[in-house]
Amino acid sequence: MNRLRVRVFFISTPILAVTLSAAIALRAQDPPQEASKETIAQAPETPRHRVDGERHGLPPETFAVAPGTKFLVKLEDDLSTKGTQENSTFRVKTLEPLEAGSGFYLPSGAEIEGHVSRVEPAAVAGRAKLWLTFDEIHTRFGDLPIVAEVTSVPGDHSVKPSPNQEGVIAGRTSTEQDAAAAAARGAAIGAVKGVKDKDKKEAAEGAALGAINAYLMESGRGRELNLPQGAKLELELERALYLVKD
Repeated sequence: MNRLRVRVFFISTPILAVTLSAAIALRAQDPPQEASKETIAQAPETPRHRVDGERHGLPPETFAVAPGTKFLVKLEDDLSTKGTQENSTFRVKTLEPLEAGSGFYLPSGAEIEGHVSRVEPAAVAGRAKLWLTFDEIHTRFGDLPIVAEVTSVPGDHSVKPSPNQEGVIAGRTSTEQDAAAAAARGAAIGAVKGVKDKDKKEAAEGAALGAINAYLMESGRGRELNLPQGAKLELELERALYLVKD
């Protein structure tokens, strides 16, 4: 009886070993389970902090809005080359946050105050121009100096920044098509008298003179520049804006 038990023991042991080996091999061939979305580590986003004027032990460069930054503002006053006087003040409000380094930002709605440094009506200069200077931006922690210029007037094709003249907004002059149309009208009007008198030479001379006068008047006639309250301007910082108290 004892011999039988020993034999069974020695026979069962190899079978158990083979079974375990096969199970381990199959386990090793199983594809690795995908990690659940909950356990996947995501790169943390840079936290955003609304500036409060304090440095919190950080260098001032951390709170600098870089030169060249462009942002939209909305006019709070009417501006026109016909009624605006030099040195008159105006206000705009930011429509976008001003982003500094390391997630610090000034929220939209900040008021910027400026003044009109020069006005050239179209009736005087032929082309209406406004020189706008931005002086300071008002924040909850105080007023900060700002140096910026207008780069575009979105949505208004009748005005544009003047090239090579910083801070200047100019009205567009009449086009060549406008001048040509005016010349044609002037030629017709100038020829009327000669046609009535049946004098071909006088009609031709009158037509030529009328066309020349009309062309000169139209090509030299500019349009007054009007920027109503609510108009959008795109500004660009010329110098860094530090969002900290002095």
